[in-house]
Amino acid sequence: MPRFQLGNDMKRTTAAALVPLLGSCLLAGGCMTAGPDFTAPPAPSASAGYADDGGSRAVLNEGPEGQWWKVFGSAELDALVDRALVGNHSLAASRATLARARERIAAVAGKRLPQVDAQGRGEYQRVNLAAFGFDGFGGQSISNPEFDLYTVGGGVSYDLDLFGKNRRALEQAAAQAEAQQRATSAAHLVIAGRVVSQVLAIAALNDRIATERKLLSEDERNLSLTQARKNAGAGTLVEVLSAQGQLAGDKASLPALEQQLAEGRAMLAVLLGISPAELGSTDFVLDDFILPASVPVALPSALVHKRPDILESESRLHAAVAGVGVATAELYPDITIGASITQSTSEPGKIANSKFNAFDIFAGITAPIFHGGTIKANKRGAEAEARAAAAEYQQVVTEAFGQVSSLLSALDSDSRELEARHETATIADRSLHLSRRSFQVGNSGILQVLDASRSYQRARLALLETRIRQYQNVARLYVATAGGWDVSEVTEPAS
Repeated sequence: MPRFQLGNDMKRTTAAALVPLLGSCLLAGGCMTAGPDFTAPPAPSASAGYADDGGSRAVLNEGPEGQWWKVFGSAELDALVDRALVGNHSLAASRATLARARERIAAVAGKRLPQVDAQGRGEYQRVNLAAFGFDGFGGQSISNPEFDLYTVGGGVSYDLDLFGKNRRALEQAAAQAEAQQRATSAAHLVIAGRVVSQVLAIAALNDRIATERKLLSEDERNLSLTQARKNAGAGTLVEVLSAQGQLAGDKASLPALEQQLAEGRAMLAVLLGISPAELGSTDFVLDDFILPASVPVALPSALVHKRPDILESESRLHAAVAGVGVATAELYPDITIGASITQSTSEPGKIANSKFNAFDIFAGITAPIFHGGTIKANKRGAEAEARAAAAEYQQVVTEAFGQVSSLLSALDSDSRELEARHETATIADRSLHLSRRSFQVGNSGILQVLDASRSYQRARLALLETRIRQYQNVARLYVATAGGWDVSEVTEPAS
């Protein structure tokens, strides 16, 4: 930036010219702000909605309240979710990133204020008098003087920001911080949902393992009856082998389920931010949890103002639009005014009383002339980024609507499937009971009992799978409709 030192007359003239210019800019809130102003995307049209209302379980209103996981009625689940929200390492990283984004706002805002600097310098000087035409007096030569010089001083400068570059940069930083806040909210919501789903999955595995062990007991009972019949001469070796095969097959499935349970516990520990050894007991079952009779689902018009990922995308769009303003302002001149004062002496101890001082005010202007098309290319790039952010926002909204619609449909299907599975399991249970009675009185063989046992096993497991899917789809719907978490006041703990 060109800098001009001014004499006293020029100082007064410059000040007289700059004061009205600065005053008019301040009164107007800035001479101008380059680039487009951000406008929030319009709300979904009245025709926008979800493909399915989920039958009687979904209730369209303002959506779920905060801490939605408490609807499952488990204090143990509540404690695990709370523990994850505090201890999860990914959430800690997200909160730290949010703190950094908020500090960047302060850093950018500081550039809009006068910049004050202090300086100190010590130097050794040797003056070449001959260069100034002094070679001596009265025929006597004069040696070039040598001395030490100590200088202290300070200065203040202020960027007028006539075209709003700094204002747009501050707007951009604020929008980026808001986007990170929404991203942190989304991360908390997702982690809570993953903890709930993982706990439900562990509960289902505990139920399934208990069911398998009950079936093993029944298999052992069938084998004993078959061997007794054979020993009495009423049964055959084929029947004994069939009963043994059933027992062996059911035993083979148990280790895999126990491995899945161990993996589920390890995953839950990761979500909590602890080691599996610190997890403690996880012997809960599905019956420990309440399935809510209805799930509040945000209206489409409200969803765009509730889901943190949609709000994050909107904030990133805002930041991109502000970035267009920053790039546009680069096309215009930058004007800076300031003043400085310095005080010098050859003796450091006397610098405070030195009369060797200087004062100047200055004005500087930097105007782009030729940069090989870089500045205009940056502006076009910022405009393209804003268009991309707008398209990404629409994509996030579209995916959110699709996700909610899919889950609503799933809930409806779960309800109908669960009813059918209950009926199938009831019939299979009755069939198994009758087959055993028939076998005991000698009216049928063990193969009929084994077939009925297999049917009952399949019906019980299918019923269990449908129940767990219903529970997890309810949890996913709460997450999809933004069951509240607000990190607007989150700050990174002091170290």
